[in-house]
Amino acid sequence: MAGDACFEQAPPPWLSRKIFSMNLQFVLMQLFNGLILGSLYVLLALGLSIIFGILGIINFAHGAFFMLGAYTAYTITAYVIPDFWLALVSVPVLMAIFGAFCEMVLFRRLYDLPPLYIMLLTFGLMLVLQDAVRLLFGSMGVPFSTPKSLTGMVNLGFMYYPSYRLFLIAVTSLAACAVWLFLAKTKLGCIIRAGTDNPKMLEALGIDISKTMTLVVGLGTGLAGLAGVLAAPIQNVRPLMGMDLLVDCFVVVVIGGMGSLGGSVVGGLIVGQIIAIGVMVWPPMANTLIYLFMAAFLLVRPRGLFGREAFHE
Repeated sequence: MAGDACFEQAPPPWLSRKIFSMNLQFVLMQLFNGLILGSLYVLLALGLSIIFGILGIINFAHGAFFMLGAYTAYTITAYVIPDFWLALVSVPVLMAIFGAFCEMVLFRRLYDLPPLYIMLLTFGLMLVLQDAVRLLFGSMGVPFSTPKSLTGMVNLGFMYYPSYRLFLIAVTSLAACAVWLFLAKTKLGCIIRAGTDNPKMLEALGIDISKTMTLVVGLGTGLAGLAGVLAAPIQNVRPLMGMDLLVDCFVVVVIGGMGSLGGSVVGGLIVGQIIAIGVMVWPPMANTLIYLFMAAFLLVRPRGLFGREAFHE
């Protein structure tokens, strides 16, 4: 299960007895854990939504980018300089460059073909990256320690909570705000948002959409890499770690609305809390609950929270 590493198991037996026997501190602990998982979903879903919005494709390689970010951080701290902060800053940049390279060399060649072709390409790229990591590091995964400066607990007044997990929430919040400011307050961000709404209009206005696509894929991949670095100390760094989160991340994007950045943030937090509550009440059904919620939600609002109708030619 994708979220198992973030949660503590609820006390057994019957469902009704569990609910009434929980103390307030345990409930708050689980809700904070849900916020941790939701933060990772937010970073991944933001990248997915940005790429989907302007390219119109579902990037199956996004989970592999997340995994590659974690392994790149491990490589830096284990073989280059044992400094988590260096990895935190450099990995998103390296992953953004790698994503831009993939767009220019691979994705761009298939834009004129039906969307299925590029979806299959991203799926194949995911498999290639996973197998390459298996060959280099093995299939069992590698250890990644919490940075020493972020070990220990913080007294929140109503409970003690791990320092690193609070740091993860803070970094995610800053990253989400930075993406919003970039897209809302800069000229380039306005071009990206316009391309998300109607890329054909940008081409009609003479704007080079190909450079915008490269930037968008790089930005989305960089966010996935950042999520991988942040997840490394609290999850097992292993070749399939991205696949575990990617499936749930698609649920986040669908609930929030395909291509909606605000929906990615709200949807990520909702899904994280649903899993947290599920772990408290009935652990075997924790991950299944998000699919049930998605199905029920889409019956009421098929386009998701902030999804809009597609433009018609």
